[in-house]
Formats: sequence, C-alpha cells, structure tokens
Amino acid sequence: MTRFAKYSLLALLATWLIAASAYAQENVQGRNWSGACTGCHGTEGRSQGAIPAIAGIDKAKFVELMTAFREGKQSATIMHQHAKGLSDEQIDALGDYFASRQPQ
Repeated sequence: MTRFAKYSLLALLATWLIAASAYAQENVQGRNWSGACTGCHGTEGRSQGAIPAIAGIDKAKFVELMTAFREGKQSATIMHQHAKGLSDEQIDALGDYFASRQPQ
C-alpha cells in the first residue's frame, strides 16, 4: 500500500469516526418517539396550522405540559390520550428532542 493510500484510508476512517460520534450523541429515542407527534404538530414540531408548533419549546415547559396532560390536569381534545401512554423517560427524551429543533 502506498503512503498516499495509507493517509487516504486514515482520513476516511477519521471522517467516519467523527460522523459516528455525532450520530451517537443525537437524541435518537426522542427523534423516534416524536413520529407520533408529527401528524398534528408537523415535521420536527413545526406546525403550519392551528395546532401549536412545539419545535424549540423550552424542555421544562414541554415536560410540565405533557405531565399535566397525562395526569388530566390540563384540558385537551386528544393530548391527554397520547400523554397517558408515555413514561417520564419518554417525556424527558421528547422534551430534549423538541427543544433541540429550530422553530420556523
């Protein structure tokens, strides 16, 4: 293997490791669970209609609202049904995810 090929292989490996590290740090669970939210709240929480946008929402506010929906302390048409199926861990991960999204 030539010296150039060795350096090219090392550069490719380094690029792959950096990309893999960035992906590993992404909130994958929150992103996956957010799929149930996008039907009403839009892609990545960027609603275009009457449903509130949740992209960029403060995490503490999101957790507070979702917990209130789940416990029946916040009135809703459908959110209380969605929230009842979520654990504290899921609500926390969703809060991280939507807080990390850029609002429109």
